[in-house]
Amino acid sequence: MTVKLNELNISDDKSLLDIDTIFDFMQRSYWANRRPKDKIKKSIENSLCYGVYYGGKQVGFARVVTDWATMYYLCDVFIDEEYRGQGIGKKLIEEIISSENLKNLFGYLGTKDAHTLYEQYDFIREQEKVMTRIPDFLRNK
Repeated sequence: MTVKLNELNISDDKSLLDIDTIFDFMQRSYWANRRPKDKIKKSIENSLCYGVYYGGKQVGFARVVTDWATMYYLCDVFIDEEYRGQGIGKKLIEEIISSENLKNLFGYLGTKDAHTLYEQYDFIREQEKVMTRIPDFLRNK
């Protein structure tokens, strides 16, 4: 299946999220496979969330925890396996880091295997699994 990137919808409208799709993916992930559904639901309720939709189907997700003033933590990022390798994850990350609410905050995330993806967006490897991103206003002097 080939996805036309201009036909993707990336939204932070939580009412569009498919909790079952998110839970099913989390159960297959290395970082949240033991997280109960009620914890996933509560984490979504208390976070800024992005859903990625193609043809009305949710194919991706990301969750952002932030204080809205100094920093954000990017977590629970996924693109459905069937839709990977087409630039969808890149579009999702671009949308998040360029948003008016986040672009001037310190960004943090943890990853075991996606360092090269996030490095394209100026996240810097600090330790084996931790990466940080300096806010635009500090990096672009």
